Order: sequence, then C-alpha cells, then structure tokens
Amino acid sequence: MSLSMYQALIPVAVRNLNNLTAILKRAEAHAVAKKIDPEVFISARLAPDMFPLSRQVQIATDIVKGGAARLAGVEVPSFPDTEKTFPELYARIDKVIEFLKSFKATQIDGSEDRKITLKVGGQEMTFQGQPYLLNFVLPNLFFHVTTTYAILRHSGVEIGKRDYLGSF
Repeated sequence: MSLSMYQALIPVAVRNLNNLTAILKRAEAHAVAKKIDPEVFISARLAPDMFPLSRQVQIATDIVKGGAARLAGVEVPSFPDTEKTFPELYARIDKVIEFLKSFKATQIDGSEDRKITLKVGGQEMTFQGQPYLLNFVLPNLFFHVTTTYAILRHSGVEIGKRDYLGSF
C-alpha cells in the first residue's frame, strides 16, 4: 500500500498541531496553578540565539499552511505574527487546522514532481514536491513543535513524551 502526499501531510500536520495545542494548554494551566505570568512561557527560549516559544508556534503553523498551499498550487495565506498570549496562539493553530482540513486529497495527491520555489532566509530554494514535503515541510514541523515542547519542559511544565505524541 502506498502513502499519498495528502496522507503524508494533512493528517500528520493536523495531529501535530492538535498535540501542540494540548501542550500549550498544559503550560497555560501550569502558569495559572503556579501563579506564573504566562508571558514567561510565551517569551521563553532554549538559548539566547533561538526564537521564543511564540515564534516556534508561528513557524510550525506557517510551514504546514505553506506546504499544503504550495503542493496544491494555491496561494499561501499570510498571517501577521502578532500572537502574545495562549488564546492568540490557540486561535492561530485553529485557523491553520481549518485551512488544512479545507483541502481535498485530489488537490495535493499527484504533486510529487510539482516544482516548489520559495525564499528561506532571503535565499531562493527550489524543490520537487515529494522532497519538499519529506525533507523540508515535515522536518520543520517536527522541529518547531519539538522545540516548543522542549521550551515548556525546560521551563518546568509537567509534560512528557505522551503529551508530545498525543493519544492513539
């Protein structure tokens, strides 16, 4: 049995974004219980030269909405990166999940050889569809969700691997 481009992207991205919301909710509850200003978590980072948690969430959502749009050959929606609270981060994630769920398999399947060109860090990159999905979109999604998890765990939020993976 083969795995389609749609199956490799949409359900995986939706699951990871739902898990991301769940760990953010655990962080918000932890902040309330411990009387910690939520901004402490939203602006936390693992190292001085890394992006803060809010930016990690923005990039995770940007990478999958851009991936789905480019593979489907539609315009990538642009969202301002202004989220500064947990509810704003949840709203962004929800908006991206809704966008991802709007795609039909027929829009993304067959995009394995589609030419994808985008700018990353001011540099133009060109991919074929399948390597774009497997070597760029999914690894970036996992990296930024994992980094968000790591920031929260490092900050004392009681989350574990099961929270990251979600329920099966």
